[in-house]
Amino acid sequence: MNEETSGLKEAKKIFSIWKILLPVAIGLAVVILMFLHDAKQENLREIIESIDITPELIFFLFLSFLFMFGRDFGLSWRFRALTDRELRWGQAFKVDFLCEFTSCVTPSAVGGSSLGMLFLNSQGIEIGRATTLMMTTLFLDELFFVISCPLVVLFTPARELFAADGSGFGHGIRLTFWIVYSLITIWTLILFIGILIRPGWIKSFFSRVFSMKWLRRWQGAMLNLADNMQKTSVDLKTKPMRFWGEVFGGTALSWLSRYLVVNALFMGFLPETWGEQWIILAKQFVLWVVLMVSPTPGGSGLSEYLFSGYYGNIVPSAGMALVLAICWRIISYYVYLVIGCIILPGWLKQTIHRFSKNKS
Repeated sequence: MNEETSGLKEAKKIFSIWKILLPVAIGLAVVILMFLHDAKQENLREIIESIDITPELIFFLFLSFLFMFGRDFGLSWRFRALTDRELRWGQAFKVDFLCEFTSCVTPSAVGGSSLGMLFLNSQGIEIGRATTLMMTTLFLDELFFVISCPLVVLFTPARELFAADGSGFGHGIRLTFWIVYSLITIWTLILFIGILIRPGWIKSFFSRVFSMKWLRRWQGAMLNLADNMQKTSVDLKTKPMRFWGEVFGGTALSWLSRYLVVNALFMGFLPETWGEQWIILAKQFVLWVVLMVSPTPGGSGLSEYLFSGYYGNIVPSAGMALVLAICWRIISYYVYLVIGCIILPGWLKQTIHRFSKNKS
């Protein structure tokens, strides 16, 4: 019950009105500044008026939304597989939307998994088991990046993958990508050992390292993390290969669907880029790794800026790049803010009522 209480308090703090409005304000401010900057160099009105609303554009816009549904389907499928089908499809989608909404209003390093166990618990999954399940989703997401990113780099020319505008921007992207990827790999290795190999080793390691004076303030949190790894290990070591294939398949489907949204937008607005679809997709892998260290909620502001600059060597003008960035963020970010604002009040009311009932 203590874990539920702390989780509920954290949810109330995260879902305060100002934390929901903050990413919207940051995103709008950056977009306005970019519009004003680009307006000095080109006629944005002419660029917008040059966009023809054709059946092809409408089709690819629809396809981009369909890809985002594929992302939600993949994660909901994964939640159902992780809970041995205890979650119905409606419950799984609700947990997915709440997790994505949390990602929208928290820094990228925090993400939706921070309250995922509370969302699962509200759907009838015992809080201890819910914690182990969210630990598993974290491991699966990181494992996907560790496996897929080297393959993308291997099959994509570095000049096209990292260079963006011929300046230091591309070098900055490359450096940030490899630093973040290295950290992800180390973290995934820790999760792999702690969950599937030797959880006792990780707890012993954390206990020794975080007993140092300057790290002692984090010792409690890290030992709690190690305890969660041990609980997760007990639950996962008996799972068959079919289980791992299914949950990793859901993970891969969700991430690839998210990336393909941008491919659909390029085909709709710039059909002449059909020959560069692999480069467009490969850049998404790099972009999302870089955005993992975004300090702003949901990557607001930074996402729009990086997208416009990073795809600058493919898009004919900065104005068109900004139009694509805005469409991308509407489909992959602001839609989830709206959905979250719709379902969150009901979820909070239900959770508080259930907690009060159990307490009495």
